[in-house]
Amino acid sequence: MSRLALYTLVVCVLAVAAAVVSFVQGSWLGIVWVLLAGLSSNMTWYYVRRDRARRKASSVTG
Repeated sequence: MSRLALYTLVVCVLAVAAAVVSFVQGSWLGIVWVLLAGLSSNMTWYYVRRDRARRKASSVTG
């Protein structure tokens, strides 16, 4: 897993935790955290798939 994928995964987990805390406290700010978690989750999948494609391409040509 690339570093960027790992960083975005950490951001996703922290955003989910922040959303839970916000909603438990009764704050609607948790919606922003949910949106950030969704964005970082998509970024994580993008970087993981990009890394897999690069590895596959390098193993075929190399």
